[in-house]
Amino acid sequence: MRAEKSKGAAARVVFEDELPAGGKWSHVLKRHQVLCLTDVEGGANVSALFFNGDLLSERYNMPDTLKAQYTAFLTAGRVLLSDRGRALCSIVEDTLGWHDTLCGHCHAAFVESRYGSRRYHEARNEYYRNAHDAFLMELGKWGLGKQDIVPNVNFFSKVAVDDEGVMRLVRSHSKPGHSVSLRAEMNVLVVLASSPHPLDLGRTYAPKRVSLIVRRGEPAAATDACRMSRPEATRAFENTERYFA
Repeated sequence: MRAEKSKGAAARVVFEDELPAGGKWSHVLKRHQVLCLTDVEGGANVSALFFNGDLLSERYNMPDTLKAQYTAFLTAGRVLLSDRGRALCSIVEDTLGWHDTLCGHCHAAFVESRYGSRRYHEARNEYYRNAHDAFLMELGKWGLGKQDIVPNVNFFSKVAVDDEGVMRLVRSHSKPGHSVSLRAEMNVLVVLASSPHPLDLGRTYAPKRVSLIVRRGEPAAATDACRMSRPEATRAFENTERYFA
């Protein structure tokens, strides 16, 4: 039975790819396709932006996503809402349980202050990258720019708050093999960057590589866990379905 299930999953694979350590990636997921991200080495941080692939002015809205679902983090059963009240993606599987939504992404100044300077003309492909510049390079391919960078998701990272209200990164949160799968509820432009988390206090520049698999998926059923998680999530699905009606 397990072998048959494995064969079925393999048959649904559209393509496989890899987000290199310090690398960037973008792709338009077709509606209902599923993107699975797997932390290959452990300790990954993947900063992510999401846009309506057919209407790029519509994008992931962090405040609405959090307040509508009474949460400060993402995991299975949660929905990524757009700034027009529609469902962009749903998290259908997650072996980790917590993905940061609050802390933004690293810039060149942060990387230099934390790890020192290693530029391309000196180190070629071993130069130190940052998420902000990676986002700009990938967004440029789609006619977008710095004005389109909004609060992002940081997959595989957990942030805790101590008794004094100070936020800190939970080290070694993600282990090798941890994964998260997102189902596109519309055609979704996904932009990814593998870069240090902005709260990472380590002194060694060591971003991690992440495996990417895109699979064919199915529309959310009437009883889908993401759809039914909150009344606000149900409305977001309904808004998306009207958009495609």
